[in-house]
Amino acid sequence: MKIIDTGIEGLLLIQPKAFGDSRGYFMESYQAERYREVGITVDFVQDNVSRSQKGVLRGLHFQRQQAQDKLVMVTRGQVYDVAVDLRPGSPTFGRAYGVILNDANHLQLFIPKGFAHGFYVMQEGTDFCYKCSDYYAPEFETGLLWNDPDLHINWPIDPHETPIISAKDQVLPRFKDFRL
Repeated sequence: MKIIDTGIEGLLLIQPKAFGDSRGYFMESYQAERYREVGITVDFVQDNVSRSQKGVLRGLHFQRQQAQDKLVMVTRGQVYDVAVDLRPGSPTFGRAYGVILNDANHLQLFIPKGFAHGFYVMQEGTDFCYKCSDYYAPEFETGLLWNDPDLHINWPIDPHETPIISAKDQVLPRFKDFRL
Protein backbone atom coordinates (compact mmCIF):
# COMPACT_ATOMS: atom_id res chain seq x y z
CA MET A 1 0.00 0.00 0.00
CA LYS A 2 1.02 3.59 -0.52
CA ILE A 3 0.94 6.38 2.10
CA ILE A 4 0.19 9.84 0.71
CA ASP A 5 1.29 12.89 2.71
CA THR A 6 -1.58 15.08 3.96
CA GLY A 7 0.64 17.81 5.40
CA ILE A 8 -0.82 17.16 8.87
CA GLU A 9 1.18 14.96 11.25
CA GLY A 10 -0.59 11.67 12.02
CA LEU A 11 -3.34 12.15 9.43
CA LEU A 12 -2.61 9.53 6.77
CA LEU A 13 -4.10 9.04 3.33
CA ILE A 14 -3.71 5.39 2.38
CA GLN A 15 -3.96 3.80 -1.03
CA PRO A 16 -4.26 0.02 -0.60
CA LYS A 17 -3.38 -2.24 -3.51
CA ALA A 18 -6.44 -3.39 -5.42
CA PHE A 19 -6.16 -6.27 -7.84
CA GLY A 20 -8.71 -6.07 -10.64
CA ASP A 21 -9.69 -8.14 -13.63
CA SER A 22 -12.81 -8.74 -15.73
CA ARG A 23 -14.65 -10.09 -12.66
CA GLY A 24 -14.11 -7.02 -10.50
CA TYR A 25 -11.42 -6.43 -7.88
CA PHE A 26 -9.96 -7.75 -4.64
CA MET A 27 -8.37 -5.65 -1.93
CA GLU A 28 -7.35 -6.11 1.69
CA SER A 29 -9.20 -3.26 3.38
CA TYR A 30 -7.28 -3.84 6.61
CA GLN A 31 -4.43 -6.08 7.70
CA ALA A 32 -3.05 -5.29 11.17
CA GLU A 33 0.61 -6.13 10.53
CA ARG A 34 0.79 -4.06 7.32
CA TYR A 35 -0.86 -1.07 9.01
CA ARG A 36 1.47 -1.34 12.02
CA GLU A 37 4.42 -1.09 9.61
CA VAL A 38 3.23 2.40 8.60
CA GLY A 39 2.63 3.50 12.20
CA ILE A 40 -1.04 2.64 12.71
CA THR A 41 -0.77 0.60 15.90
CA VAL A 42 -4.38 1.10 16.97
CA ASP A 43 -6.52 -1.73 18.30
CA PHE A 44 -9.84 -1.19 16.55
CA VAL A 45 -12.87 -2.24 18.59
CA GLN A 46 -15.84 -1.20 16.46
CA ASP A 47 -16.72 -1.12 12.76
CA ASN A 48 -19.50 1.12 11.45
CA VAL A 49 -21.28 1.44 8.11
CA SER A 50 -23.61 4.22 7.03
CA ARG A 51 -25.59 4.47 3.81
CA SER A 52 -26.58 7.96 2.74
CA GLN A 53 -28.38 9.61 -0.11
CA LYS A 54 -26.70 12.21 -2.28
CA GLY A 55 -26.47 15.60 -0.60
CA VAL A 56 -26.20 14.36 3.00
CA LEU A 57 -23.57 16.07 5.10
CA ARG A 58 -22.53 14.41 8.37
CA GLY A 59 -20.30 16.15 10.89
CA LEU A 60 -18.00 17.61 11.92
CA HIS A 61 -18.00 15.17 14.88
CA PHE A 62 -15.67 14.07 17.67
CA GLN A 63 -15.94 12.71 21.21
CA ARG A 64 -14.63 14.84 24.09
CA GLN A 65 -13.90 11.69 26.10
CA GLN A 66 -13.36 8.19 24.72
CA ALA A 67 -11.76 9.86 21.71
CA GLN A 68 -11.58 7.65 18.64
CA ASP A 69 -8.93 6.96 16.04
CA LYS A 70 -10.75 6.16 12.78
CA LEU A 71 -9.87 4.42 9.55
CA VAL A 72 -12.47 5.47 6.97
CA MET A 73 -13.28 4.39 3.41
CA VAL A 74 -16.09 4.24 0.88
CA THR A 75 -17.18 0.85 -0.47
CA ARG A 76 -19.94 2.21 -2.72
CA GLY A 77 -20.37 5.73 -4.07
CA GLN A 78 -18.37 8.85 -3.29
CA VAL A 79 -17.84 11.36 -0.48
CA TYR A 80 -15.80 14.43 0.20
CA ASP A 81 -14.18 13.54 3.53
CA VAL A 82 -12.85 16.17 5.96
CA ALA A 83 -10.73 16.04 9.11
CA VAL A 84 -9.94 19.10 11.26
CA ASP A 85 -6.94 19.13 13.61
CA LEU A 86 -8.10 19.97 17.16
CA ARG A 87 -4.96 18.87 19.01
CA PRO A 88 -3.81 21.61 21.39
CA GLY A 89 -0.24 22.62 20.64
CA SER A 90 -0.27 21.07 17.17
CA PRO A 91 1.39 23.27 14.52
CA THR A 92 -1.64 22.54 12.29
CA PHE A 93 -4.28 23.23 14.99
CA GLY A 94 -7.49 24.36 13.27
CA ARG A 95 -6.36 23.21 9.83
CA ALA A 96 -8.79 21.17 7.73
CA TYR A 97 -7.88 18.49 5.22
CA GLY A 98 -10.33 17.28 2.59
CA VAL A 99 -10.19 14.45 0.07
CA ILE A 100 -12.53 12.55 -2.24
CA LEU A 101 -12.98 8.93 -1.21
CA ASN A 102 -14.85 6.63 -3.56
CA ASP A 103 -15.30 3.04 -4.66
CA ALA A 104 -12.97 3.57 -7.62
CA ASN A 105 -9.91 5.13 -5.96
CA HIS A 106 -10.13 2.85 -2.85
CA LEU A 107 -8.48 5.55 -0.74
CA GLN A 108 -8.66 5.36 3.04
CA LEU A 109 -8.07 8.12 5.56
CA PHE A 110 -6.60 7.38 8.99
CA ILE A 111 -7.84 10.03 11.39
CA PRO A 112 -6.11 9.99 14.77
CA LYS A 113 -7.66 11.07 18.06
CA GLY A 114 -7.88 14.83 18.34
CA PHE A 115 -9.60 15.50 15.02
CA ALA A 116 -13.15 16.47 14.12
CA HIS A 117 -14.48 14.46 11.18
CA GLY A 118 -17.26 14.82 8.64
CA PHE A 119 -18.20 14.00 5.08
CA TYR A 120 -20.44 15.15 2.25
CA VAL A 121 -22.12 12.50 0.10
CA MET A 122 -21.61 13.09 -3.62
CA GLN A 123 -23.40 10.03 -5.06
CA GLU A 124 -26.74 8.40 -4.32
CA GLY A 125 -26.63 5.31 -2.11
CA THR A 126 -23.10 5.79 -0.80
CA ASP A 127 -21.78 3.31 1.76
CA PHE A 128 -19.23 4.80 4.16
CA CYS A 129 -17.28 2.40 6.39
CA TYR A 130 -15.08 3.15 9.36
CA LYS A 131 -13.13 1.34 12.01
CA CYS A 132 -12.93 2.96 15.47
CA SER A 133 -10.45 2.53 18.32
CA ASP A 134 -13.06 3.17 21.02
CA TYR A 135 -16.78 2.68 21.35
CA TYR A 136 -19.36 5.26 20.36
CA ALA A 137 -20.28 7.29 23.45
CA PRO A 138 -23.18 9.64 22.65
CA GLU A 139 -22.84 11.39 26.00
CA PHE A 140 -19.39 12.67 24.91
CA GLU A 141 -20.21 13.41 21.27
CA THR A 142 -19.92 16.97 20.06
CA GLY A 143 -18.59 18.74 17.01
CA LEU A 144 -18.03 21.88 15.02
CA LEU A 145 -20.29 23.66 12.57
CA TRP A 146 -19.66 22.20 9.11
CA ASN A 147 -19.70 25.54 7.28
CA ASP A 148 -17.73 27.62 9.78
CA PRO A 149 -15.87 30.20 7.64
CA ASP A 150 -12.88 30.08 10.01
CA LEU A 151 -12.19 26.47 8.97
CA HIS A 152 -11.87 27.32 5.25
CA ILE A 153 -13.37 24.01 4.09
CA ASN A 154 -14.07 24.02 0.37
CA TRP A 155 -17.04 21.62 0.36
CA PRO A 156 -17.90 20.56 -3.22
CA ILE A 157 -21.55 21.57 -2.86
CA ASP A 158 -23.45 23.06 -5.77
CA PRO A 159 -24.41 26.64 -4.74
CA HIS A 160 -27.98 25.93 -5.88
CA GLU A 161 -28.30 22.94 -3.54
CA THR A 162 -28.80 22.80 0.20
CA PRO A 163 -27.06 19.92 1.97
CA ILE A 164 -29.16 17.55 4.06
CA ILE A 165 -27.98 18.02 7.65
CA SER A 166 -29.32 16.61 10.92
CA ALA A 167 -30.90 19.03 13.39
CA LYS A 168 -28.08 18.47 15.91
CA ASP A 169 -25.36 19.14 13.31
CA GLN A 170 -27.01 22.44 12.33
CA VAL A 171 -26.45 23.89 15.80
CA LEU A 172 -22.90 22.75 16.54
CA PRO A 173 -20.54 25.48 17.82
CA ARG A 174 -18.12 27.44 15.69
CA PHE A 175 -14.39 26.82 15.87
CA LYS A 176 -13.75 30.17 17.61
CA ASP A 177 -15.96 28.92 20.47
CA PHE A 178 -14.23 25.53 20.62
CA ARG A 179 -13.00 24.39 24.03
CA LEU A 180 -11.66 20.87 24.53
